[in-house]
Amino acid sequence: MNTVPDKVKIVGLCGSLREDSYTRKTLRNALDGAAKLADSVSLIDLREYELPFCDGSTGKYGPDSDVKKLRNKVKSAQGIILGTPEYHGSFTGVLKNALDLMGFEEFEGKMLGLVSVSAGQMGGINALDSLRTIGRSLHAWVIPGQVAIPRVHEAFDETGNFRNHRLEERVKEVGREVARFAYLHTADQPTKFVRVWEEAPENPGARDR
Repeated sequence: MNTVPDKVKIVGLCGSLREDSYTRKTLRNALDGAAKLADSVSLIDLREYELPFCDGSTGKYGPDSDVKKLRNKVKSAQGIILGTPEYHGSFTGVLKNALDLMGFEEFEGKMLGLVSVSAGQMGGINALDSLRTIGRSLHAWVIPGQVAIPRVHEAFDETGNFRNHRLEERVKEVGREVARFAYLHTADQPTKFVRVWEEAPENPGARDR
């Protein structure tokens, strides 16, 4: 990044248009995790945007267009969390179209977290693999941690909360990691970097076996 922002902002991009979306609920939990470290978090709900199908043209969109609004909101963030249900072994068309309408200006150098949901047993692993490839192609820093929720209709209770506390914490940890590394990536003083790094959770993979 060319400049160091005064504050770290994290956005979540929801790839589901369903009114009572499990993806949206999952993303909100991830953003709750990010809010513990980030200065601001916000959910980008694609139901609120009227986006044209990407046709590959290089024409400019007006400043009041929803395409421009989407681009500006993502571009202003230092960390992005993508959420999607898995449809036919991949992520949704609405999310693909939104991503196709953006590019390096919105994603390059940003921290990128991934969550997915599925009615089946796999939890959206294929969708996450595809999104990870797209993140790399856009020169984003895709964090290692990700969450794929299988049988998602059983994961939430009637009030919209996770039934399983450990699963809830895993989702929130995705948000925390995006916020943590977004801050580290933009830290303007070595002392701040060291302090935040020392506060990072212990890596269980580094323990003596």
